[in-house]
Amino acid sequence: MRRSNSQKIDELIAQVLRETKLDVGLKEYELIQSWEKVIGKNVAQATSDIYIRNRKLYVKIVSSVIRNELLLVKKGLVNALNREVQMNVIDDIILR
Repeated sequence: MRRSNSQKIDELIAQVLRETKLDVGLKEYELIQSWEKVIGKNVAQATSDIYIRNRKLYVKIVSSVIRNELLLVKKGLVNALNREVQMNVIDDIILR
């Protein structure tokens, strides 16, 4: 017998994550994990210390040449990363 107020478990989990605001933290983690996929393996090897604070992605880059190249495509990179996680997680990238 099925109850009239039954819901699917995936809908309940998504609802709990939204209500507790954990979905944003999970998407931030997912965005950081997708960094290498979006920018490529060679560029990712020249980066370290990737973290998000106040909707800004902070990335330490070893090579000044790569840093300058990424500065030129920064807006496109923000859009590509947000598209990868299907949520508007970051507004800017700070390259150090």
